[in-house]
Amino acid sequence: MAASVESLNMPIWIMAAVSLFEALVLIAVVVGGAIVYRRLMRTIAELESRQVAPLRERVEDILRDVNAITTRVSHETERVDQAIHTTIDRVDETAARVTHSVRDRVAHATGIIRGVRAVIVSLLSSDSGQKPPAEAAGRL
Repeated sequence: MAASVESLNMPIWIMAAVSLFEALVLIAVVVGGAIVYRRLMRTIAELESRQVAPLRERVEDILRDVNAITTRVSHETERVDQAIHTTIDRVDETAARVTHSVRDRVAHATGIIRGVRAVIVSLLSSDSGQKPPAEAAGRL
C-alpha cells in the first residue's frame, strides 16, 4: 500500500499547483476588472461633465423657452376666445335688435297697407255693392 500512496503524491501536488494557479488567475481577473471598472467610470464621468452637462443646460434652456411660449400662447388663446365670444354676443344682440326693428316697421307698414287696401276695397265695393269690406280685407 505504501507504493500506491506515494504514487498519488505527485498528482496531488500537480492538482494543488493548478488550483493555486487558478486562484492567482482569478485574483488577477478580479483586480484587472476592478481597474477597468474604475477607468471606465472615470471616463464616463469625464464625458458626462464635458458633453452631457452642457447639453442638459441647453435642453433645460430650450424647455424653459418652450414653457414660456406655451404659457403666452395659452394666454393669448384665452383672450382671443373671450374676444370672439364677446363679438358673437354683440352680433346676436344686434341681429335681434335689427330683427325686432324691421319686424315692427314691416308690421306697421303692413297694417297701413291693409288699411289703405280695406279703404279702397270698401270704396270700390260701396260703388258696386257686391262684397262687404270685411270679406275683402280677409283675403289679403
